[in-house]
Amino acid sequence: MQTLCAILAGIIIAAGVYLILDRNLIRFIFGLVLVGNAVNLLIFTTGRLASRRPPLIPEKMTLGPEPFANALPQALILTAIVIGFALLSFVFVLFYRAYQALETVDTEFMRAAENDADHHGPESGPADGRPL
Repeated sequence: MQTLCAILAGIIIAAGVYLILDRNLIRFIFGLVLVGNAVNLLIFTTGRLASRRPPLIPEKMTLGPEPFANALPQALILTAIVIGFALLSFVFVLFYRAYQALETVDTEFMRAAENDADHHGPESGPADGRPL
């Protein structure tokens, strides 16, 4: 099971990197989400999936019965999910603002629009006269 999850995480990371390298900003965001989820799956896989017992120590014992579930990867994944959601929200706001200002989701056109704005000076805005 762990081998299958590790292979699945590798496939998801490869798909995420493929999407990140695309010129479309929407695909970049989806790739970022995929890579984040694949890393969470990888952390979960390293925490050993085969154990079925919770990490509880019975009375009058100093160590719990083996094997037991490791709570650290689960806590790390929960933290990573919260941080990933905050990052995704921030990226969506940046995407929306960039789309409003440049009216494109293609990164090559965004780069060209930034170069045009640099050559025309800071007082120039979009073609329709809206402020940046």
